Amino acid sequence: MDKQNKVIINEKAPTELLTSDFDYHLPEELIAQHPASKRDHSRLMVLDRERGTIDHKHFYDIVDYIKEGDVLVINDSKVIPARIYGHVEGREDAAIELLLLRQRELDTWECLVKPGKRARVGMRSVFGDGMLIGEVVDITEEGNRLIRFEYDREKYENIYNILHCIGLMPLPPYITEQLGDNSRYQTVYAREEGSAAAPTAGLHFTPEILQKLRDKGVAIAPVMLHVGLGTFRPVKADRLDEHVMHTEFFSVSRESADLINRRRAAGGRVICVGTTSCRTLESASDETGIVHAMSADTGIFIYPGYKFKAVDALITNFHLPESTLIMLVSAFYSKEKVMEAYQTAVDEKYRFFSFGDCMLIQ
Repeated sequence: MDKQNKVIINEKAPTELLTSDFDYHLPEELIAQHPASKRDHSRLMVLDRERGTIDHKHFYDIVDYIKEGDVLVINDSKVIPARIYGHVEGREDAAIELLLLRQRELDTWECLVKPGKRARVGMRSVFGDGMLIGEVVDITEEGNRLIRFEYDREKYENIYNILHCIGLMPLPPYITEQLGDNSRYQTVYAREEGSAAAPTAGLHFTPEILQKLRDKGVAIAPVMLHVGLGTFRPVKADRLDEHVMHTEFFSVSRESADLINRRRAAGGRVICVGTTSCRTLESASDETGIVHAMSADTGIFIYPGYKFKAVDALITNFHLPESTLIMLVSAFYSKEKVMEAYQTAVDEKYRFFSFGDCMLIQ
């Protein structure tokens, strides 16, 4: 794979669009608190850009919309149980909560810390009755902490094995119910550990649906983007072109790049599962739409006015108001059509956000 030590950031187009242009009213009862009874039984809204139509289906109908010769691009990053609880070393009454966001170096992670005022450089904290010790070694410009972890490497091999013992899945704050089965916040094809949140559009897929697509002649190309807070960070700027994305690490293998390019050259569509797969391809492609094998950081921010290079169709969940995700979806179709579709979803009582229903835009 071609290694690139750079950050992919698109040149922002000047825009008069405001963050408030992407607001909408969502009744609280439509925020999904748990997954559908079966992954593929969630509802599916199909938006046809050419005909301007909206159809209401179930996710298991997705097979009818993906054609022989198409390529389905999936993000195979795996969510880690990144939320851990402990206390300041030597002070068991001083509780500390960490959310591991991304690995910076071996056993050094960028983290969110609560309470932040305690987390000065040099502070050491204890987790899992001493299984894991963390020391704050730096503070980022955004106020996150860089924490270097210590543990018995001979016994545990790596930090992931400890997190699976003591960590909790980092569910978004709008989900208030406990998750009974951690695998439901994980795609069935998750492979490489490192995400602080699930690429949720992929949660609807089952092994059976993936096999039906393969049998139909659809190629499946994995890419990887470790989902961090950059994807979900609130847009605080009034104007879209003033917002700065956090960067996230992505990787596209030579095999996947070649597969995507071959299928598209032969007339097949590139169908991205989720905004993370979409951002990965748009970061890894050139102006002609050719996808290149690479590993890099991306801070690409896609909003209306952006010209897509490598993506022909998009499967995505329903996103928070004023989020960068709804802005990306609006860029893929149009702001007016997407906001209209969201109002339809509210009227039809679709379920929203991470455990909610989804849409196919083709």
